[in-house]
Amino acid sequence: MTYSVQFGDLWPSIRVSLLSEQKYGALVNNFAAGDRVSAELEQLKARDFVNEAVFHREPEPENSQTAAPSPASWACSPNLRCFTFTRGDVSRFPPARLGSLGLMDYYLMDAASLLPVLALGLQPGDTVLDLCAAPGGKTLALLQTGCCRNLAANDLSTSRTSRLQRVLHSYVPQDVRDKNRVRVTSWDGRKWGELEGDTYDRVLVDVPCTTDRHSLHEEENSIFQRSRKKERQMLPVLQVQLLAAGLLATKPGGHIVYSTCSLSHLQNEYVVQGAIELLDNQYSIKVQVEDLTHFRKLFMNTFSFFPSCQVGELVIPNLMANFGPMYFCKMCRMT
Repeated sequence: MTYSVQFGDLWPSIRVSLLSEQKYGALVNNFAAGDRVSAELEQLKARDFVNEAVFHREPEPENSQTAAPSPASWACSPNLRCFTFTRGDVSRFPPARLGSLGLMDYYLMDAASLLPVLALGLQPGDTVLDLCAAPGGKTLALLQTGCCRNLAANDLSTSRTSRLQRVLHSYVPQDVRDKNRVRVTSWDGRKWGELEGDTYDRVLVDVPCTTDRHSLHEEENSIFQRSRKKERQMLPVLQVQLLAAGLLATKPGGHIVYSTCSLSHLQNEYVVQGAIELLDNQYSIKVQVEDLTHFRKLFMNTFSFFPSCQVGELVIPNLMANFGPMYFCKMCRMT
């Protein structure tokens, strides 16, 4: 009922897509034999949607009326290769396997999950915080960029951080984990502003949410069950607290991406606006939302985007491109 109001005529299409088989992307493990893996994926008729978008983007017309976006707002995090099957192709990737170096070849994930990492725009030598890191796909992608001087990967749940550790061990060599100073913790992310304020160049805040697609197929413990109503209603409060902590942990001039895998604007735009107001009122810290229009245009061939977000971008499931939902919003901490 809620989503039919929020999405109007788009809702029946989104709903049937959520109930249909999800589409995946294969994130190439650069620490394995990445070029060989890419060649094998190309033989399956999959395409690297990241490099297609970044290297084949059309130049803006010179007499364009719109001002060119600042490079910081659309520069994608580098060195990421993720293969998907083209629109309408519902082929599946074979399970990832161990390569010759004893590391897994690729990581299967919802390809839309890579967009928050791409939008974060990592630069070589960045100190990076992944505040809600488990199960580990986005953390792995952050490491694949080769940009992290330090990476703090945190998740409150110790069982989930155990899973994160297993992903890192399966995909990332020990010396890289040491060299990148990867630190895995299980702290309360809401307190991060007090623990390490003004510390990080780039922060990813991929918060706990209603995980709409997963919850739809979860019989046992779905967050939409009546018994979990209170927990569900309190989610936006938790999300604002986590985003505020992430913003406080960011250096002035640093960038933050907030993301969820929910369709709900209460967990998406409203949380962003709430956290920005909270930082302004309680800490006199100014935060600016970055315009991702240019970024969205890069990836419109692969994903379906909701056309009317107030802030940020939302990938909506579509039968021809059944990724998402994935909301992400990029911010810059100004002061």
